[in-house]
Amino acid sequence: MRAFLLLAASLIAIVPAAAQTTMAPAAGTGTAQAGTQTPAAALSALFAASDADSLKRNPLYGLFRGDTSRADQLGEMITDAAFAAEKRAAESELGALAAIDRSALTADEQVSYDTFKWQRETDLAGVQPDLLAANLPRPIDHFFGFHNFIAELQSGESAAPFKSLKDYEDALKRHDQFALLLDLSILRFRQGMKTGVVQPKLVVNNIIDQLNTPTTGGTDASIMMKPVQKFPNDISAADQARLKAAYAKAVGERVNPALLRLRDFLKVEYLPVAREAPGLGAMPGGPALYRYLVAANTTTSLTPDEIHNIGLSDVARILKGMDEVQARVGFKGDRAAFFTQLRTDPRFKFASATAMGDAFRDTGKSVDAVIGQLFDTLPKSPLEIRPVPPHREKTDAGGSYQGGTPDGSRPGIFYYNSYDLPSRSNYGVETLFLHEAVPGHHFQVSLAQENEKLPAFQRFGGNTAFAEGWGLYAESLGPELGMFKDPYQLQGRYEDEMLRALRLVVDTGIHSKGWGRDQSIDYMLANSSMSRTDATAEVERYIAIPGQALAYKIGQLTISRLRAKAEKALGSNFNIKHFHREVLMTGALPMAVLEAKIDRWIAGSSCAVGTRMLRDGS
Repeated sequence: MRAFLLLAASLIAIVPAAAQTTMAPAAGTGTAQAGTQTPAAALSALFAASDADSLKRNPLYGLFRGDTSRADQLGEMITDAAFAAEKRAAESELGALAAIDRSALTADEQVSYDTFKWQRETDLAGVQPDLLAANLPRPIDHFFGFHNFIAELQSGESAAPFKSLKDYEDALKRHDQFALLLDLSILRFRQGMKTGVVQPKLVVNNIIDQLNTPTTGGTDASIMMKPVQKFPNDISAADQARLKAAYAKAVGERVNPALLRLRDFLKVEYLPVAREAPGLGAMPGGPALYRYLVAANTTTSLTPDEIHNIGLSDVARILKGMDEVQARVGFKGDRAAFFTQLRTDPRFKFASATAMGDAFRDTGKSVDAVIGQLFDTLPKSPLEIRPVPPHREKTDAGGSYQGGTPDGSRPGIFYYNSYDLPSRSNYGVETLFLHEAVPGHHFQVSLAQENEKLPAFQRFGGNTAFAEGWGLYAESLGPELGMFKDPYQLQGRYEDEMLRALRLVVDTGIHSKGWGRDQSIDYMLANSSMSRTDATAEVERYIAIPGQALAYKIGQLTISRLRAKAEKALGSNFNIKHFHREVLMTGALPMAVLEAKIDRWIAGSSCAVGTRMLRDGS
């Protein structure tokens, strides 16, 4: 979900060294004024300065937020100077934050204070030398590599607009930076070859596969040439001719050769020294890096062993629900036979990719008709439903979401994956839509960024545990929204919940217990009806981006537990619309901060009920 934010979490987008700034001047100003400013004003000034400085270091953040003022810059993403700048900024901002009296802030301001503190402490930990040594020499993978991300950005089908002459000129400049970035990645890979910090062979093979795609068919066939195949009407014929020639030269003479240089390097030099074992535990510095990734992605202090055991327990629970569905539909046979039928029976397959898209659109109409029963604040941003672009469908998830802009000029997009269509099951339509679209990621992302009262880091940033935890929680709302009446759609719900439970077991199994790729795939197939295609893509995802997949279930368990706590405490006075508003309207919070907020809401609601009862004499 939200490929750019996940990419940004693992790679720092930066500007050329001469333009780099750090937080020190802005934060220092805020600290110096702490004696004359109120704590609230000092906090607001710190957040504003932090956001402005982050946008200077990371121009792509602004582009994804709809700001094209520095759209001609990609940043280098992987230089030492970039990470040094991030370290200085985090240290300076945390120092400025410590000078602000938290106890003098309002409850909402304390939520912002605590969220900012957690995020910057996590960022600072991630740029310490030991973790950088285990991370930097592996600059790309097949799941969130900039070789795909930037190519798509340049295609006119992502966040970068192609509406004006400036837009086209900006993209032309980005082409040159893209080529440089690809060559810089080779230097990082070489660094890892010297220290033993290398990617697994299967990841390398997948990257090599992907690098063939944008260059197949030559310059004219490149997705990066799409913007010059059709121009806006107000771009003159002379400029169109000039831009077509310039794009052909940039793609054909600089970008494509750089992609091929990277591919050939990986194939000839890097692949022979890549590691056989898929887990981080087999790599120097890997165990410490994995512990950090677990903490950063779940926003908790849970250990890999604790998460592994939570997963085993949840797998057992969900299997019981699946057995009940099997009995309900009258299937005669054991669980394995039921899974085989679900994988292979033609009635559970889509007739075409178009039919797949139509099924999601029909589900969306049904959800839209009743969503007001559970939510009293709805996004203004429109939602579009699209297939995953062909160049990344082979390794992409079954569904994903890309946020729109706060002003609605670019819609939120729910992508469904029709690759290897016979492996896709139609009984997962309802739950996937709930997760990725409404009321899942589309609500979570849009409501936060549309709330102009929030600091920018809460509107546009966040953490995976909250974002994906909310998406999985949104699936659980199906029965309240009239979904899952068909027992096979209920099975689809269990399948998706099972996937997230399996992730707890498999991700920790791979990276902390030495599980292999095939062992992990077999475990997933034994406990779900997912196809081998899906199981393989999932396992290779966990290998490529360790720890990220843990966030879904840990986040959902927290949100569900907090709802149960509120329902018990408030009884008949519990209001589901108000609960959802409390969870969503302050952006993606770390789990501890979210829990503290909900506890205050419960206490406040209880007091309000008591006051009302006294007033009414009841």
